[in-house]
Amino acid sequence: MSIVERIAGSISKRSRTKNWLQFIEWAKTAPETTILDIGVNTTEYSDNDNFLVRLYPYPDRITAVGLETNWQEFHERYPKVQTATADGTALPFPDNSFDIAYANAVIEHVGRCDKQRLFLQEMLRVARRGYCTTPNRHFPIEVHTRIPLLHLLLPKTLFDALLRKIGKGWAAGEYMYLLSETELRSLLHQAGITQYTLQKNRFLGLPMTFTLYWEKGL
Repeated sequence: MSIVERIAGSISKRSRTKNWLQFIEWAKTAPETTILDIGVNTTEYSDNDNFLVRLYPYPDRITAVGLETNWQEFHERYPKVQTATADGTALPFPDNSFDIAYANAVIEHVGRCDKQRLFLQEMLRVARRGYCTTPNRHFPIEVHTRIPLLHLLLPKTLFDALLRKIGKGWAAGEYMYLLSETELRSLLHQAGITQYTLQKNRFLGLPMTFTLYWEKGL
């Protein structure tokens, strides 16, 4: 692993740890609080994955949702967590099934803006409160690939072509659709989430990620 990758990984872990602490402060959960964790990874590639199920003190109150169909490895690590295979844009749960819907750096991976809107609508539908984080598209370093500026300067088609050429093709195509603050606020409005808090998490003074909180009935 290069020095750049190590530094980027350290920054990412620090950012997610900060987000986790913010979530705990906001959620003020109790042992009976139920949480839907949308977009978990069945295979963990780093310490940045699956923060909620790894750190939350009441794992038996978590339902984890992902696209994977084989949960064996996940269940071996987190035997108390319930799981469901589902697309975050069409969740198989009745309205208000959970106290909190949680999605940490997921919305940028669900597809284009129509899918992102559906994702937010489903979060709003199935839970009384919502927590969602996503990178800022206008941050000068693209946080998944660690590439500076080019995601801002190039059209997506050319940026994708570059990613494939330099061995980062996994991040091309439908893998991610990053959002600016303006785009995120527009999606929230379209999804019917009109009262919310948008927090800007900064690195070197620049907004690197956004954290969203909302609660029905405010």
